[in-house]
Amino acid sequence: MPFSVLQAAKAAALDKELMSTCGYSIDQLMELAGLSVAQSVYKSYPPKSHPNCVVLCGPGNNGGDGLVAARHLKLFGYKQLKVYYPRPSKKPLFLNLEKQLAQFKIDVISKDDDEFSELNRELKHSDIVIDALFGFSFHPPMRAPFGGVVARMLKAQLEEGKKVVAVDIPSGWDVNEGPSNVQIAKYQPDVLVSLTAPKPAALKLKKEARHFWGGRFISKDIAERWGIEIPDYPGVDQTVEVDSQ
Repeated sequence: MPFSVLQAAKAAALDKELMSTCGYSIDQLMELAGLSVAQSVYKSYPPKSHPNCVVLCGPGNNGGDGLVAARHLKLFGYKQLKVYYPRPSKKPLFLNLEKQLAQFKIDVISKDDDEFSELNRELKHSDIVIDALFGFSFHPPMRAPFGGVVARMLKAQLEEGKKVVAVDIPSGWDVNEGPSNVQIAKYQPDVLVSLTAPKPAALKLKKEARHFWGGRFISKDIAERWGIEIPDYPGVDQTVEVDSQ
């Protein structure tokens, strides 16, 4: 199915409305977003063919979506599952997400050396890399260590054939314009999972990329007011594949 897009400012305003007028809490939305990501990963690269996964998490809500997705992926049967989380948040919500990962014996790597030896090892042994570093609220420049993290993720994808799944926005892309500099211009995820609604950057995806719309929590009234055409989700899924335009 084709899809419409939601500009960055409108996406931020809609998030605020969901947590005020609509009564959602941030942890509810994060749980639904992370589940959507995990289901999209499973549909694209099931554990039978791609059993090993590393989740790259940033310090904000996009990283929180990644932490939630990691828990669900463990339950979905992925054998080797690691979380790379170089700037952990100290907010209670994020600390609780880390506690949940510990219950499932999911290793969280929060310290690394200047050569990214831990990250390089995990990328080498993984089939799938989930990019949950930055979402639609990202503003350049990309500060250390995240520029190095993205560079190594791109190398793993382009030189080693690792599959990259981006959460909401490929990290470093401009939410409205897409790739924004020489380094990031080389970055095209194999899968994009748009959350709540696709952003304009989704129109810059390569044609062969798969694109999923995740977040089955928007009412028809809200959708009409914000100009969102809700897709037909299959069965009980939280995610649905849409056309790359």
